[in-house]
Amino acid sequence: MTHLVIVGGGLAAGSAAETLRAEGFDGDVTIVAAEQHPPYQRPPLSKGYLAGKEGADAVILHPAEWYADNGIGLRTGTVATALDPAAHRLELAGGESLGYDAVLLATGASPRRLPISGADLPGVHTLRRIEDSDALHAELKDGGRRLVMIGSGWIGLEVAATAREFGNEVTVLERDPVPLAAALGAELGNVFARMHREHGVDLRLSVGVEAIAGDGRATVVVVDGETVPADLVLVGVGAVPNIELAEAAGLDIQNGILVDASLRTSAPDVFAAGDVANAYHPVIQRHLRSEHWANALNAGPVAARAMLGQHVVFDDIPYFYTDQYDLGMELSGYAPLMSQAQLVIRGDLEGREFIAFWVDGGRVVGGMNVNVWDVNETVQALIRSGEPVDAGALADPSVSLESLIA
Repeated sequence: MTHLVIVGGGLAAGSAAETLRAEGFDGDVTIVAAEQHPPYQRPPLSKGYLAGKEGADAVILHPAEWYADNGIGLRTGTVATALDPAAHRLELAGGESLGYDAVLLATGASPRRLPISGADLPGVHTLRRIEDSDALHAELKDGGRRLVMIGSGWIGLEVAATAREFGNEVTVLERDPVPLAAALGAELGNVFARMHREHGVDLRLSVGVEAIAGDGRATVVVVDGETVPADLVLVGVGAVPNIELAEAAGLDIQNGILVDASLRTSAPDVFAAGDVANAYHPVIQRHLRSEHWANALNAGPVAARAMLGQHVVFDDIPYFYTDQYDLGMELSGYAPLMSQAQLVIRGDLEGREFIAFWVDGGRVVGGMNVNVWDVNETVQALIRSGEPVDAGALADPSVSLESLIA
């Protein structure tokens, strides 16, 4: 094996390249990244980097020199246009092509666009790239602006919190009756709703956004026939996996690139990881696509080892964290199992200092610690054990969580 190629410029791509060298692979490694930056991670873009509390060093995994020092070809600003699995070749914009022994597709996802008039007006933002975060920071940092946030997912609420801390007016528009209900359920979603309203966010739920309007720039959002004034608009209504390259190559596609537990696609010597991959999870025995930071961080190394012919599986428990105002949270668990599970609360829900557990069939399938620290490893151990746990003991702070692990 002489040449391994990684397509993508995110955390999955960067962590895979690191692992290839750490595992002793001394052949050629090339990263093909459409963006102009070395591989970087995205969570700070809606958190510390957007707030100006962290610099580019918290985003960029390694400077360009690191790749040169480690013999990794870094092709930034380069678009992969076609993949030929039979010929083991990757075509690049401009007519160049690269031969490969194995290729990793870590092409990520793109912000979902709103199919409404005015969605492309100047002043309408999405948040995915470093440049997006820079543009938002420039508009929000001095305060006094009116931000209209369409969507109340994690990124949207993180940006709303930062915007309020800068002294901006924030209106959040959400079509569902409770924010984050799809991820957390109504009871916990309302914890976040109350918190944002306490911090002055105008949170409007069960509303329909009809249009964005303005003379050359977005100045109003039309909601159920009414107009909401805006100096800037942020659309945060989810993301869609970047499957175009894989789909044109004939790979199996189903809510992303379909891969097995070792992150192999349906084509020989082609792997996929990160936001774009819908991976078979051996624990829950179903495919699962995750757009969270930990998925990219941990799947990249698994894909790298699989490319080297090692027998590996990606069986991590999905993990996510958020920081909003004075609330810090870590969430671990299997979303498909959590949706119908019993919710068990340990601690002070109203005071926003608690641990929530999702219990399915007597077993913990998810856990979220809010302003309670140094427990995530224990929560994950409870989930990983798969053993029945008494719900009363889970809810009782006098019972140590460690004692419940079989």
